[in-house]
Amino acid sequence: MKSIGKKLWVVPGGHIPLERTGREPEFTSFDKISVLNAAGHEAQLELTVYHAGREPIGPYKLKVAARRCRQVRVNDLIEPQAVPLDEDYSLVIRSDVPVVVQFTRQDTSQAANALCGPIAYAAR
Repeated sequence: MKSIGKKLWVVPGGHIPLERTGREPEFTSFDKISVLNAAGHEAQLELTVYHAGREPIGPYKLKVAARRCRQVRVNDLIEPQAVPLDEDYSLVIRSDVPVVVQFTRQDTSQAANALCGPIAYAAR
């Protein structure tokens, strides 16, 4: 099978609201990346988080098994440092094999909850 995806992905518009309109955990706002690894061997990913007013944080290391998918909440990235809530951020995702990345946000900060899931930008 021909490779599917790219090795470098960018999510420029991250933001995890601190406020919520319902009880936890069902109404916790989150940003999430979904990764598809259609390759025949495990993908090694490194994520770097960029902010407007501080130095980048990372790398966060993730693995996605061969011919599998994985979903990771940005809220759950804690090593080397927890991603701050209620701050704008951007992600750069590097993989050693081509993968496909989708970004999803659930915003529960207002009474009319929103869920969006655009594809991330495939840089190369």
